[in-house]
Amino acid sequence: MPIPPVDAYTAWFDAGPLRIGVEYRLLNDAIAAANQLSAAEGDERGPTTELDDRGVSLHVFGEQDGEWREFLRFDCFTEDPHYHYVSWRARANEMVHMDPVADGDPLHWALERIRTRMPQMLERAGADDVARRIDFAVLEEALLRVTEAAFRARYQHDDAAVHAAAVADGARR
Repeated sequence: MPIPPVDAYTAWFDAGPLRIGVEYRLLNDAIAAANQLSAAEGDERGPTTELDDRGVSLHVFGEQDGEWREFLRFDCFTEDPHYHYVSWRARANEMVHMDPVADGDPLHWALERIRTRMPQMLERAGADDVARRIDFAVLEEALLRVTEAAFRARYQHDDAAVHAAAVADGARR
């Protein structure tokens, strides 16, 4: 399952039955080790040496089975932008790589997917019950604040502080 957001560096926005988190993330070998991530093996794709990427992550949470769970994550990273379908009932985390050449700016692309494809993406993540409760007017209103926070995070962050918090947070788990 994906590394949870670091709450100290995540701005949360309520959007009806959804909560959307905006976080500037770093992912490197030290953070991966602190969170007990390892390189992919066998037929899996994944980093094998010197992990070093960064960018804005958008976390889409909804309430299911009495718990707030992350179902979608958009990692709008510089080197390897991708997104996750997270199915808690199936205990599955499917990562899909973005193509910045075809898709353009990963952050713009992700915000547009949240705006236009949220129900379909939640259904694919096993959260059709959450998708049915979306109030699109409330989601659109929240996206104004999410977009502002996402671009602020992209351009105004402290890498050293983010790194320290990510390693400490992983070590606590």
